[in-house]
Amino acid sequence: MAVDYAVIVVYLVGMLAMGWWGMRRAKSKSDFLVAGRRLGPAMYSGTMAAIVLGGASTIGGVGLGYKYGLSGAWMVFTIGLGLLALSVFFSARIARLKVYTVSEMLDLRYGGRAGVISGVVMWAYTLMLAVTSTIAYATIFDVLFDLHRTVAIILGGAIVVAYSTLGGMWSITLTDMVQFVVKTIGVLLLLLPIAVVKAGGFGEMRAKLPTEYFAPFGIGGETIFTYVLIYTFGMLIGQDIWQRVFTARGAKVARWGGTVAGTYCLVYALAGAVIGTAAKVLYPNLGSQDDAFATIVKDELPIGVRGLVLAAALAAVMSTSSGALIACATVANNDIWSRLRPRRTSAERPGDGPGGDEVRGNRLFILTMGVGVVVIAIALNNVVEALTVAYNLLVGGLLVPILGGLLWKRGTVYGALAAVLVGGGAVIGLMAGYGILANEPISYGLLSSLVAYLIGSLVTKPTDEAVLAEWRRRLAGEFSTGDDGPGDPEKPAVSGLVHS
Repeated sequence: MAVDYAVIVVYLVGMLAMGWWGMRRAKSKSDFLVAGRRLGPAMYSGTMAAIVLGGASTIGGVGLGYKYGLSGAWMVFTIGLGLLALSVFFSARIARLKVYTVSEMLDLRYGGRAGVISGVVMWAYTLMLAVTSTIAYATIFDVLFDLHRTVAIILGGAIVVAYSTLGGMWSITLTDMVQFVVKTIGVLLLLLPIAVVKAGGFGEMRAKLPTEYFAPFGIGGETIFTYVLIYTFGMLIGQDIWQRVFTARGAKVARWGGTVAGTYCLVYALAGAVIGTAAKVLYPNLGSQDDAFATIVKDELPIGVRGLVLAAALAAVMSTSSGALIACATVANNDIWSRLRPRRTSAERPGDGPGGDEVRGNRLFILTMGVGVVVIAIALNNVVEALTVAYNLLVGGLLVPILGGLLWKRGTVYGALAAVLVGGGAVIGLMAGYGILANEPISYGLLSSLVAYLIGSLVTKPTDEAVLAEWRRRLAGEFSTGDDGPGDPEKPAVSGLVHS
């Protein structure tokens, strides 16, 4: 394993070096939180694919392929569909808003008063996403170095927290691009063909496995529908995903770069299912489906290649973890803490230029949230239930007011607040009654959120026309000097209302 260890160590040291280099580029709030909104098509596509394809998509996707065959691709497939829908229908408008968080978008659209509540829901989602990604380090480092679970979580978490804190989104973007390349080579170009060959080819796989392993809907229609509700809709509204959209150089980059990333996800989904199916042929009696990835890598790959593929799995986990961490810190600072602390005058407010306090403040929040994530990851046992709670709250509470704000002029702040409170409350109550992993909480919670939004909006006064005019101005890409701090390379100087 010495060669494999060397590959992994080089990769981890490279991640820290990227963090240090990114720190030298993060000179403003815009640089630190959204990479200066400067990413071109190639960088944007690679980093977007990296963040959505995490440990669950790699290790979990192979595990679903082991259990269900080719239809095990549906979980990751619905993630790709969500990213495609976001990119084609919404990303251009989101990118033109020049905000930092989903809650800022809600305040801009509805005229304020929705930010703290929606921010708390989004913070809980991003926190648990970061926690569950961090726990995945234990699985990978156990395979690599036979480390204790707690030590593995601290080691992996410390590396991610270090490079994320140093350079913010610039560091995360650079590391995610490396991780995208490593995943593409390790999983698609190496593990996929080797696994199929070792299993005897597709003919041998068909001969040894039941026919339902090759049925496109073998996993079950109800399961696929639940994946669509949770993952496809979750891709449309998650802060971790939106924050990547904000990094695009322009609306065209966001649309077409995201479309490329979504298509890549569809290919990655099928690859994981095929690898899992091959593992079922080679190891028909594994104790757990999630052991399929690590087992086939350890037993079937040659020295060196094995290290690269394990680095690919580590890359998948790190990309999601770092993206969720900066999203969690951004929401905590911008949507919760900044709204609850005493207001300061413009003269007292720190600048956003080189050396501004806002960079140091956001860096401190990332460090604080990162330490919290590692501590919770060590204490938490049931990862699947924690992630399910997070996604159910996100979709049940925030999907309707966000999409309603983008699509329906008559939606009001009271309708949005009703949707968040009723949808989120219904999800929590139904999970208590039906069980956390049941399908009913998200289905009925989403329906109740929609009803509350419609009723709350229709029985209250329409949103003030001045608020809607500002919303339309921002959607059109027209900005005043204060909209995104000085130095935004894409911002035209247009007079008008400035949202703060």
